[in-house]
Amino acid sequence: MEAKAALRQYLQEGRNALLFKMDGLDEYSVRRPMVPTGTNLLGIVKHVASVEAGYLGDTFFRPYPEPLPWFAEDAETNADMWATATESREQIIGLYRRVWAHSDATIDALDLDAPGRVPWWSPEKADVTLHQILLHMIAETHRHAGHADLVRELVDGGVGRRTEGDNVPKEDEKWWQDYRDRLEEVALTVGGLGSSPARQ
Repeated sequence: MEAKAALRQYLQEGRNALLFKMDGLDEYSVRRPMVPTGTNLLGIVKHVASVEAGYLGDTFFRPYPEPLPWFAEDAETNADMWATATESREQIIGLYRRVWAHSDATIDALDLDAPGRVPWWSPEKADVTLHQILLHMIAETHRHAGHADLVRELVDGGVGRRTEGDNVPKEDEKWWQDYRDRLEEVALTVGGLGSSPARQ
């Protein structure tokens, strides 16, 4: 597989993983803030869609055509990290898919060494290539897919990154509890904190 196709494949795998993490969940669950910083599944998708629109659009002088008001200078802090009551799941997913199409057109049109400029980076780092930005966007997407993994597990216990040939052992609830208790016991012991009350 040639380099550009391989990079694009890894980017797409991350995109798919983000959307997969919302499968089967109701509206409350995809929006529910599960950690103190408010991270939620639909917000992660909105954020990654917005970031990709910039990196694979503006950076290569091919601006994404739709307005993203949550990135405006007067937008409230973290406006890209959650969906408002008037922004539906379908709208956010639709936006992400349209961003993919725009990004993929940029990837198709340019060579990996094509120059670009990231205006929000410091001047000494702002000059980039498509190759560099594809690597950056793959890292960004998969980093947030990892966040989505944890948020989904907190929401309903759902784990894994694909529906068939899953990469998580299919064990029963007791096995997982025993496994977790064993890890807790090791952490307590190595941390010099004694033994778990459950094991005493």
